[in-house]
Amino acid sequence: MTKLGIFAATILAAAGAASGAWAAEPAASKAAPVSTSATASTSAPKTCTGAWDFISTDCQLTWYGITLYGVIDAGFTYQTHGAPLDPRSPPGSAYIVQRYSQGPRWSLAPNGLQNSFIGIKGTEPIGGNTSVVFALDAGFDPYSLKLSSGPGSAAHNAGIPQNLQSSWADSSRAGQFYNGNGYVGVSSPTYGTLTVFRQNSLTYDGVLEYDPMGAGYAFSPIGWQGITCGGGNTENCRHTTSLKYRLNIGQARVAAIWQFGGYGQDNASNGAYQFGVGGDIRNLANGVLSFDAIYSYVKDSVATTAVGGSTDVNGNPIPPFLPDVLTATISDNRAVMLLARYTNGPLKLYAGFEQIRYSAPSDPQTSFTNVAGDFVCLGCQAFNNTTINNTSFGAAGFADRIFDIYWTGAKYAVTNQVDVIAAYYHYTQHSNFGTPTGGVIFCDGKEHAQCAGTLNAVSGVVDWRFAPKWDVYIGCFWTEFNGGLSNSFFVNNNVATTAGLRFKY
Repeated sequence: MTKLGIFAATILAAAGAASGAWAAEPAASKAAPVSTSATASTSAPKTCTGAWDFISTDCQLTWYGITLYGVIDAGFTYQTHGAPLDPRSPPGSAYIVQRYSQGPRWSLAPNGLQNSFIGIKGTEPIGGNTSVVFALDAGFDPYSLKLSSGPGSAAHNAGIPQNLQSSWADSSRAGQFYNGNGYVGVSSPTYGTLTVFRQNSLTYDGVLEYDPMGAGYAFSPIGWQGITCGGGNTENCRHTTSLKYRLNIGQARVAAIWQFGGYGQDNASNGAYQFGVGGDIRNLANGVLSFDAIYSYVKDSVATTAVGGSTDVNGNPIPPFLPDVLTATISDNRAVMLLARYTNGPLKLYAGFEQIRYSAPSDPQTSFTNVAGDFVCLGCQAFNNTTINNTSFGAAGFADRIFDIYWTGAKYAVTNQVDVIAAYYHYTQHSNFGTPTGGVIFCDGKEHAQCAGTLNAVSGVVDWRFAPKWDVYIGCFWTEFNGGLSNSFFVNNNVATTAGLRFKY
């Protein structure tokens, strides 16, 4: 079945199951989190009666069991080392310092707390305590209304020198009309929830639930970059052809997802699976401790980048700046994620850890079309500015790459409408220069991307929900790369101060 056919079938199945006026889960939810099992609603929320009702109250636009939902998030940002806006990229702006970041910049700030999107969803009872659940949504830039396309933004910057590039960023959103979720399934509080087609990875659900910044692009490196939610590469934060199961058993929960298609089915890998377990410990010092653990494996995972140019012996870019090349790096990725959150009244404390191992791909590629529709091939750089890298990890001269990610933070509800949030993030990349005997040569300078390196990031936000569907926020986000993680960067740090307005419906 074609990609268009798959998602047409999804919507037809969902619409056919819907009858009567039945509203879905709260529109404010970004995705079905690891700790939540979707169940049928016991009462329908208020239905909107007019345009002002839709804007000023928490009513929903629901028709025959199908609810319109989404987010519009827009604002302004000042960055000490920024780059031009890119409306194709899901974040739009390089809130986190990147290799193309340069001087101070005022800019529009799309999608600071959440990717703007529009979609439909529903939960429709079909008998007993079982319901059909479905969702289809797509992210977009709130200023240009372009559909979000991370790989498309990288491809747009191929052939452009590093010093002239816009704020591109790879992503699982690749310009599709279903670039967010696109699933249908059945749900029961007794037997759990089983869904099929395009949906979040378990690690993405985990980041949404356990990142104090909720994976907001303007304040969270694990939200902006996505290597955490993808178990190694951001393009695997969502799987287009997948089967996902979640079940709550008392205070415990289990979850699993299996990607059963490959590149030809609009996936960024040739197969993947994840398993998750977790639970809640209630009445712990008058609070609740929630925890989850997730194991991931992704086969022939793809990371799309625009790379090239020349650097001096210290890893700094030197003129003349050569045009970059669209490069797909292929690897097998394995990851373990550990998550915890403690809630006590208005206070929430968060902590997370993930270790990722990048290895040589099971099936080295010579050519394929990536999820944004860009043709990528091995050895055809002179023809179309593209290339494939199958040997970055676990091959001659390179060991497996090991990457550790840590974060912690807190959220405090000053009032029912005002939250104050603070977070700290740290990356550690292990040196992965290999030896002929399988050993590793240690280096920690910026002259090679394979040297050990670190990222440190600190962010703080004040968020005010002044109306049922509206909130305004302001915050500051400092990032600094060092060692191999700052290879070929013009600058290694950025302070982004961002204010925005969000409308969630």
